[in-house]
Amino acid sequence: MNLIIVEPHELQPDNTVFLGDRRADHIRKVLRALPGDTVKIGILNGPQGTADLLEITQRGVTLQVTLGPDSPSEPETDLILALPRPIMLKRVLAQSAAMGVARIFLINANRVEKSFFHASLLTNESYRDFLIQGLEQAVDTWLPEVSIHTRFKPFVEDFLPEIKKECPVRLVAHPGSQKSLPKSVSLPLQQRVLLAIGPEGGWVDFEIEKFLSQGLSPFSLGPRILRVDSVVPALLAQLTLLRQIKEQAFLSPDR
Repeated sequence: MNLIIVEPHELQPDNTVFLGDRRADHIRKVLRALPGDTVKIGILNGPQGTADLLEITQRGVTLQVTLGPDSPSEPETDLILALPRPIMLKRVLAQSAAMGVARIFLINANRVEKSFFHASLLTNESYRDFLIQGLEQAVDTWLPEVSIHTRFKPFVEDFLPEIKKECPVRLVAHPGSQKSLPKSVSLPLQQRVLLAIGPEGGWVDFEIEKFLSQGLSPFSLGPRILRVDSVVPALLAQLTLLRQIKEQAFLSPDR
């Protein structure tokens, strides 16, 4: 936990906050902070700053918060993800939040186990805890917006056309595609990206055809077939790199 994240409603009018949960345990047991010490703090979907530790009791800790003026900027990637099994979804959500994703669309697909949609992780929205854990790790406060879509065809035909309006770069990861990610975008990458990642076993032909009809371009990571919890951070890291490296670094005679 590199950032103590506080919900907006927890911050009192006098800019103090009382924490009595795992955040307090982290301050006491991991940071070993004492009254007068300072920790990093952030308001969920709001600015970051510092907090002076005022008091430690058996019930928790009280902090005096000082925030900076700037709220977080919206990440430039939206993620379409075929719903993985719950234990893997926990890792993927934390990784996605840590890497910087604005919206996550959890969708059905031919190779998605239908029972996954009934997992308590989704039905009681406990997935939110894993998003926050990713933000704590990355020192960010932008909470990704998650939506759940149990039917593939209505998502692609009715919902996706609205999403893609905001994303000039639209990509679908698909093993066997000829293009790599760097050759599927215009460099330097400066536009918002919509990235679709399939289930274990990949998308079926019908699903790829529907994505193609909505203007998504297929690409491949290469010959290796990776698990979803490896693919997601790998591709998000590549997008980050493509946004950072100058265009000439990727130019070659065969491009």
